[in-house]
Amino acid sequence: METSLQSVDWAVIALYFVAMVAVGLYAARRVRKTADYFLGNRSFSVWLVIGQALGVGTHAEMPVSLAGKVYQSGYAGIWYQWKNLFITPFYWILAPLFRRFRRTTTGEVYEDRYGSWMGAVYTLFALAYFTFNMGAMLKGAGKLVSVASGEAVSANAVVLAMTATFLLYSFVGGLVSAAYTDFVQSIFIVALSFLLIPIGLRETGGFTGIRDTLEPGMLSMVTPGDVGVFTIVMLTLNGLIGIVAQPHILASVGTGRDERSCRIGMAYGNFIKRFCTIGWALVGIIVATLLVQRGEAAFADPEDAFGYATRELLFPGGLGLMIACVLAANMSTGSAFMVDSAALFTQNLYRRYVARDRSDRHYLWSGRFAGVAMTLLGVVFGLYVGSVLQAFLFTETIAAFMGISMFGAISWRRSNRWGALASLLASSGLFFWLTYREHGVLLQWEADNFGIALLVGFLALAAASLLTPEEPRERTRRFYERLGRASRWNEADGREMADRTDGNALLFVHLFDLRLSQGFAAFYRRFRIDLNGLAVAALVVIALIALAKGILWLP
Repeated sequence: METSLQSVDWAVIALYFVAMVAVGLYAARRVRKTADYFLGNRSFSVWLVIGQALGVGTHAEMPVSLAGKVYQSGYAGIWYQWKNLFITPFYWILAPLFRRFRRTTTGEVYEDRYGSWMGAVYTLFALAYFTFNMGAMLKGAGKLVSVASGEAVSANAVVLAMTATFLLYSFVGGLVSAAYTDFVQSIFIVALSFLLIPIGLRETGGFTGIRDTLEPGMLSMVTPGDVGVFTIVMLTLNGLIGIVAQPHILASVGTGRDERSCRIGMAYGNFIKRFCTIGWALVGIIVATLLVQRGEAAFADPEDAFGYATRELLFPGGLGLMIACVLAANMSTGSAFMVDSAALFTQNLYRRYVARDRSDRHYLWSGRFAGVAMTLLGVVFGLYVGSVLQAFLFTETIAAFMGISMFGAISWRRSNRWGALASLLASSGLFFWLTYREHGVLLQWEADNFGIALLVGFLALAAASLLTPEEPRERTRRFYERLGRASRWNEADGREMADRTDGNALLFVHLFDLRLSQGFAAFYRRFRIDLNGLAVAALVVIALIALAKGILWLP
């Protein structure tokens, strides 16, 4: 098969790569110490936090895997990415937690709440998470570019070239470089998520042509037997419980200059991603329609659908721009993952067990090299991963099983380290045993198996915590004291200062102490910021579902 890339496409790709590296290296001038490299000094504007939430949370495997799933199973496949739609309003009330933790890594949060060895357990989980997620992300981009170029470039070659590029600036600039490149490329993610749609609709005869070509079941948002209501509920729970334990979240949304920046960035940065998801799903529908109308054979690998649309529909230069922006999305996410894994290794393992009491400069350089090493492990996984969708769901699932103990840490003061460990071992062990028994592999997500394992995990947390001694009361007191204090970055003197805004108590922290007996007025005054934001975000969810459903009935 001949390449579909012309000289103008290659020029666009080269220009975009150079621009991203230039932005990353320019931002790196601010990095002087570990606080800059790992967290950007918690002083990012709301726009940078939005860019991080969208950019870090959006990778090339997402449009690739989702378009493939929708092409294969119909419009209901959108829920494999929209599994977090119903929990996105909760991001408004989760985001302040990551700032109030006042820590560099989530591993340190586990150590604060559960002690040093549980912190080490989390660190090992997080490093594995980064490895698997990095591999799936890189392979997704490789698949797209390989198909779009007519297989003139292999997926593995794309993985290697892309990794070398983002390592160049992230090694120097850390999270600061990642944040600025995230912001730039997030603009292009939105534009290019919908670039294929008008061209594809013209080729298919509009939505009327799609409705006339495909079976009605392909256009349903719920498909019994494949993506039914139970599967949607389980995917939603997977996302809600897992989000608090995903190791990159603290750095991507907890680094705003104040809690308002964190809330808006996490909730509405992700709402933009949910909006883009509609575009990715429509690509899958358009490809399914095109193949029927053209009488072409079905794909052996459904995940070739997005690359097919990119190759067949885009004009010279547009194809190169699409590829460049997909790769840029992965480069910025890869950069953030590199920095976050470096922080975990340096703060939770190297600094504690290998080299204590060294200079800040020493830890800065050790973090840089640790990030490179963890990235290369992700590359190795990416070269051999098969299904991008299953690899993606696998990483989300192990995060959910770890998230059981994080929710316990935040909301239930009786939760302890033994309950945390029991929840992780019971849920993940049962899930992998059930999966292997039924499918003979571990990388296979099933709603039934996940639901059973999740329930057992919460029961194990409760039982083990109640049957074993409490955590030291002074440690628990300090932990919850931090969660009760809001703060913000003061630009004038470059320091943190207290934020005494009324109504900023956090619902998740007081889940078992809501004091509803005092009346709704007192409840509202106490949690005013959480409740107002939840209500507005819930309306956004309704609007997005109405848009996704209604758009199919356009002419």
